Amino acid sequence: MKFGRVLTAMVTPFNDSHEVDYEQAKVLARYLVENGSDGLVVVGTTGESPTLSFEEKVNMYASVKEAVGNRAAVIAGTGSNDTAGSVKLTKAAEQAGVDGAMLVVPYYNKPCQEGLYQHFAAVAKATSLPIMLYNVPGRTSSNMQPATVARLAQIGNIVALKEASGSTDQVTELMRLLPGDFMVYSGDDSMTLPLMSLGCEGIVSVVAHVAGREIQDMVREFLAGNWREAARIHRDLYPLFKGMFITSNPVPVKAAMDMLGIRVGPVRLPLVEANGEQRQEIRTLLTAAGKI
Repeated sequence: MKFGRVLTAMVTPFNDSHEVDYEQAKVLARYLVENGSDGLVVVGTTGESPTLSFEEKVNMYASVKEAVGNRAAVIAGTGSNDTAGSVKLTKAAEQAGVDGAMLVVPYYNKPCQEGLYQHFAAVAKATSLPIMLYNVPGRTSSNMQPATVARLAQIGNIVALKEASGSTDQVTELMRLLPGDFMVYSGDDSMTLPLMSLGCEGIVSVVAHVAGREIQDMVREFLAGNWREAARIHRDLYPLFKGMFITSNPVPVKAAMDMLGIRVGPVRLPLVEANGEQRQEIRTLLTAAGKI
């Protein structure tokens, strides 16, 4: 299955009591699909997965899928550092009707490469969903090596990787080792164009919340061979790419959506709201980008 080129790692809307607002999640999902997103990753890190319960996650999967139907791929974030827990959640996501599952490298317990292989293989065996792996060493403290990804790519329903190591060397090695139909996505907005030049499929984006159409334009221009125009769009977007990470994700992007008039609510502890200085910086970036 093709997930698309621009996938948005969707925030989870909360009400003022910090409860998940499923109706607003549907509104947001439709907005994103109408503004450049080919697919949505639901309840990943940007969706504050560490602080959502099992039931909240499953309800989010179902709500977003109901909202967008077949207009966009819905990929459920079902990864954790507990293999049995990931299996259970992935099965529930499949029952909720999603189009795929994204599984992050297990965090904190730091498995070896063989442990990573066995973890992902066990989850893949328990579901028929197409699976996207997610390598983000900065958050997990474990870096899944290209050789391990290549082994996992031999499993039929492991079809994609979100790669956020920040290393073009690592991505080059991945593209050398992986089969041609395996999809590698940038996990960092600012690395989208450089990694597509190495053969990557697209981006799992945070900034697409506020600039989805522009990111989609950049991708299209690159694929059409208009690399100078793609590079110009990349440079124009670069302040947003960096500005949406001035503090822990998704704090800045939730603040930005609020400024754009799209209600997504607060973050849950242990995250805290953007402070006054950060909000001013975000507002300045949005103004410069012509968003407000």
